[in-house]
Amino acid sequence: MLKQKIQNDLNVALKGKKEIETATLRMLNAAIINKEKEKRARLSKEKKESTEKELVEKSQLTDEEIIEVLSYEVKKHKEAIFEFEKGKREDLAEKEKKETEVLKKYLPEQLSEEEIKKIVEKTIAKVGAKEIKDMGKVMAELMPQLKGKGDGSLVSRIVKESLSSAE
Repeated sequence: MLKQKIQNDLNVALKGKKEIETATLRMLNAAIINKEKEKRARLSKEKKESTEKELVEKSQLTDEEIIEVLSYEVKKHKEAIFEFEKGKREDLAEKEKKETEVLKKYLPEQLSEEEIKKIVEKTIAKVGAKEIKDMGKVMAELMPQLKGKGDGSLVSRIVKESLSSAE
């Protein structure tokens, strides 16, 4: 399970005194724990008769949910890198880049732009999208397939370009 791998890697980083890895994996663990707490709170509202032990078991995140957390954390880091570079804080941008590399090790392999374009073309044909106003239908069909495998903004840009050229 992905959560166990992250925990094991955190222990190795701690023993190896790898500061960036340790800090990044601790932050990731905290994000996962927070997501589990949110899930547990949601479950407890839905099922009043569940015991605490059952809630804890049911609120464990699946690997897919952990990948969502990872994707969100990578996105936050990319935004931070952009802002730090804009503010001429290369030292902080570099730290964020190193943390992003640690996080990316746990994401599924990212698809290339060409691979995404092929999937977009197939999806456009499948949903019968003809113009830019059909973008929502295309994205709704695409994103579950590409979750964690492609950057959402890149996918969105490719869909826009494909639909614009189809008009």
